[in-house]
Amino acid sequence: MERGIRIADLFKEEEKWPGKTAVVQGWVKTRRDSRAGVGFIELNDGSNLKGVQIVVELEGRDYSGLLGQITTGSAILVEGLVAASPGKGQSIELRAERIEIYGRAEAETYPLQKKRHSFEYLRRIAHLRPRTNTIGAAARVRSRLSFAIHRFFQDRGFHYIHTPVITASDCEGAGETFRVTTLDPARPVSGQTEDPYKSDFFARPAFLTVSGQLQAEIYALALGQVYTFGPTFRAENSNTSRHLAEFWMVEPEMAFHDLEDDLEVALAFIKYLIEVVLGECAQEAEFFNRFIEPGLIERLENAVRRSSEVVTYTEAVDILSKSGEKFAFPVEWGCDFQAEHERYLTEKVFGRPVAILNFPRALKPFYMRVNDDQKTVAAMDILVPGIGEIIGGSQREERLDVLLEQMSMKGIPKEDYRWYIELREFGSAPHSGFGLGLERLVQFVTGLPNIRETIPFPRTPGHAEF
Repeated sequence: MERGIRIADLFKEEEKWPGKTAVVQGWVKTRRDSRAGVGFIELNDGSNLKGVQIVVELEGRDYSGLLGQITTGSAILVEGLVAASPGKGQSIELRAERIEIYGRAEAETYPLQKKRHSFEYLRRIAHLRPRTNTIGAAARVRSRLSFAIHRFFQDRGFHYIHTPVITASDCEGAGETFRVTTLDPARPVSGQTEDPYKSDFFARPAFLTVSGQLQAEIYALALGQVYTFGPTFRAENSNTSRHLAEFWMVEPEMAFHDLEDDLEVALAFIKYLIEVVLGECAQEAEFFNRFIEPGLIERLENAVRRSSEVVTYTEAVDILSKSGEKFAFPVEWGCDFQAEHERYLTEKVFGRPVAILNFPRALKPFYMRVNDDQKTVAAMDILVPGIGEIIGGSQREERLDVLLEQMSMKGIPKEDYRWYIELREFGSAPHSGFGLGLERLVQFVTGLPNIRETIPFPRTPGHAEF
């Protein structure tokens, strides 16, 4: 098949192209004809935010029948001469000499006409919404960030570990898991009343993972520094702009690292990813700054330029309690911070990312290391303006007796975590790690108001289309 040049590459080296012939392929964004006998087509292949303008000279060419078939959404090939463009906002254009149509789009029924569509509407046509400027830009940012995540850890000697999607462990112990089973609920298994799972595929309860952390700990205590990056699932019935039932998590785990080390890596990680967006996705960042969140670039530059604030949980509670702010959820020591508290700290108090350390023991999962005060654990949350929590992490409890005490206090069945206990019996070592949700990161760097626009096919309560 004939291959053309990517439109992004055409613009990347635009100074060398005028006077040369190029072939481009893509989808028609708009098409119009002028009274001067010239047709104009905006063509985009998804590689670039900006499409290339195709100029079609109608005089002396039999394009009449062909152009009538080219509508918004059609897939076409164009060969022509690249020339400097006199038009505003574009440096070069392509003067068509040959046009081929791969596939037409019916003008009357094509859902993406040249007008603004609501995000709610676009979610209903998820098979077409990547062709819009906003969702296409978000997809490119997500792709670049995903690559940068691997680059950050690989450059620092971390090993990439594939942890299981199907697991028998509920990492958070909150019970918000999706069960995996081949049993038919409409046909109970006879004769298996004591243990119905004996007839199930895995012969035991199994779930979609909510985190790869516990399995990552296994490899950290053998390879030193590892990370896992993949989909996780949480059956939390939260139909908000910040929650998804399926989302991607990156979770590094580091042996011989305490909470201070963990925080240092996490803050460097956030800064690195923001710099990637500002440097490698500048065109998309400008678009989001103009059309989605004015001031976005300044906010991101500020997050890179200024060091993050670090406070303890107790200090944060004191700040919120004395703020005089009318919060929907009252603040007192022992409460779990809500989005309104997190955003107040980042946006109104400090105006930059904030790391909160040492949370109440009762709030956090069993695996977090208990501090000497016996009331708090060595945990951290990193909050950013506009989003709230973007990273959660901790030093893990490496002491066998304290881990067993934690499991008893939180009702964690020891028989189900025998392997995790043995990690403390056979060469236990201090270690720590954190988790970052990719979708919240994309939401932070794009300013998109709803997390559903940061993932190609959002899974939320009541919605699992496509």
